[in-house]
Amino acid sequence: MTLIPDLFCERLAATTHAGSFQTVEAEIDADPLSVVRAGAHLFGNAMFLATPAGERIGGLGAAWRASAAGANRFGAIRDAIDDLALPAGLRVMLGYSFSDGGPVEDHWSGFNAADAVLPLISLHSERESRTVIRALVAPGSDTSALSNVLRSLRELDEPQAPDLGDHVIESHPHVSDWRDEVSEAVAAIRSDLLAKVVLSRSVVVRSTIHADGFDLVHHLARAYPGCYSFAWAADDAVFVGASPELLLRVEGTDVWTNPLAGSAARGEGEIEDRALGESLMASDKDRSEHFLVVDDVIARLDAHTTDLTVPSAPSLRRVATVQHLSTEIRGTLQPNVDVLDVVADLHPTPAVGGTPRPAAAAFIDKVERIDRGWYTGGIGWVEPGGDGMVALALRCGLVRGNTAHLYAGAGIVADSDPDQELVETRLKLRPLLELLAAT
Repeated sequence: MTLIPDLFCERLAATTHAGSFQTVEAEIDADPLSVVRAGAHLFGNAMFLATPAGERIGGLGAAWRASAAGANRFGAIRDAIDDLALPAGLRVMLGYSFSDGGPVEDHWSGFNAADAVLPLISLHSERESRTVIRALVAPGSDTSALSNVLRSLRELDEPQAPDLGDHVIESHPHVSDWRDEVSEAVAAIRSDLLAKVVLSRSVVVRSTIHADGFDLVHHLARAYPGCYSFAWAADDAVFVGASPELLLRVEGTDVWTNPLAGSAARGEGEIEDRALGESLMASDKDRSEHFLVVDDVIARLDAHTTDLTVPSAPSLRRVATVQHLSTEIRGTLQPNVDVLDVVADLHPTPAVGGTPRPAAAAFIDKVERIDRGWYTGGIGWVEPGGDGMVALALRCGLVRGNTAHLYAGAGIVADSDPDQELVETRLKLRPLLELLAAT
């Protein structure tokens, strides 16, 4: 079945460039991910994001893009977007790495310290609404060629559960070495060198058959509707995941964030699940870890807001494999504050880095043996004028050909036990590992 109506393609082909960005817009019946799945191989860039509120956002191609690295990477991206003078309603997709300097390992090729992409084709739907498609006519656009590409898109069959043939699973570092890293972190914390640090590990799955990243995000979005499911294609790789955590959302002067820290497994049944949740809520160790994150976020938001509303106690946030302590923080932004201004101050929160920030960063640089790349960075979108949304890039992996690098981490505090922290990372790896390594 044709995904894009002929009338839209005809309007696009007839549009001429008039010296500034123009949009051709229509409502269509196709889901954004269906269009992205059908067209990803035809465009140099493709991305998809689904939110717990039912928003589904897709993008194909790049009418404009910018990359930045270094301590001012978010400011550089903000300035570049401001210079575009975009029409209202257009969103620039944003992805960035944990490190200011960006990824360094070869498997992260194509992913920079911060990438902003204005898609050539944007798609947006909200819960139970039709999809709005926008084609961007930019300087030098060949609207006729783009129209022909869109005419060629056909709806694909719904992806089946992946069957990737034989596979080999490797742990990086070896689990015994990662336990030693945790023990070293606990010793440093008990010596008052830092209060918390997040240590990450990677599992590499090598299969005989290539995985499709946008098929994977289809399964993730369906299995984890309470998460931010995402896929971002660059070169021949797709960064894909389903994160439970909102770093930041800005709408006008309203700002909110939802730090998660302190985790426990889900139970096999309702009684066990409730008992595990109650134990997590009562855990001094987990509540202490949670408040380290919340206090840091509050302090950093305070510089950008006129008021903040913070619950007196955390609530329980349940996703499919893990439950977390959760605090939703809301506030009012000061005038002339952009979403990227706040992201620059918040990242990395103690939920993905540690505290104090300089000591935690130094410890991670010293001890961690993997390149996090975009894991524990962010995925989202920004609009000219300052609105935007960014989710932390968690429960994720990088799929390139028949190799997938999956990532998970755990927050280490003074009472952390290396074996329990290892179990926590295994729970966090399950969403993608169960898809890629099914037997």
